[in-house]
Amino acid sequence: MKGKYRIVIENKRIRYDFEIKRNITLIRGDSATGKTILVEMVREFDENGTDSGINLKCEKKCTALSGRNWEASLSVIQDSIVFIDEGNRFVASREFAAYIQKTDNYYVIVAREGLPTLPYSVEEVYGIRNSGKYGTLKQIYNEFYHLYGKQDDTSPIIPRQVITEDSNAGFQFFAHICKRKGKNCLSAQGK
Repeated sequence: MKGKYRIVIENKRIRYDFEIKRNITLIRGDSATGKTILVEMVREFDENGTDSGINLKCEKKCTALSGRNWEASLSVIQDSIVFIDEGNRFVASREFAAYIQKTDNYYVIVAREGLPTLPYSVEEVYGIRNSGKYGTLKQIYNEFYHLYGKQDDTSPIIPRQVITEDSNAGFQFFAHICKRKGKNCLSAQGK
């Protein structure tokens, strides 16, 4: 999968409306902010459709992944957005990190801690907060926000060293530019 996808999931009490842009999106934050509820709503809709009382709108199939048999379950999921809650220990394993590199899915992972085995971008780490947009209707509207923020500073950035996420085309591109500018370029080898 490539591109960005908007996901709207709601029931009578709560609504999430957000967009994901990369293959791995992390949702972090404190307890009771609605992270687990989001994954549970995706799971419930996936199992029972609109009979669950949940509406989910997205151009891609959304599903939840959990349990010890994650590899078998994931082997039949293609071209989908896969939601995973933080209680699943496999998410932090090297096996999981290697396996998802070979899939065409996007992953939305709820995690309180960082996941150093996964190659995610800091631009795709979000928190959830209650925005109060539907407070008078007694529906809670939750929105995602960047935890690490965007740079608003327009002054030029002059790096001493450049580290790329990959070791292929991105690295080759930046290594060439860095060489011309007399800077060091390293690859993080997908981390």
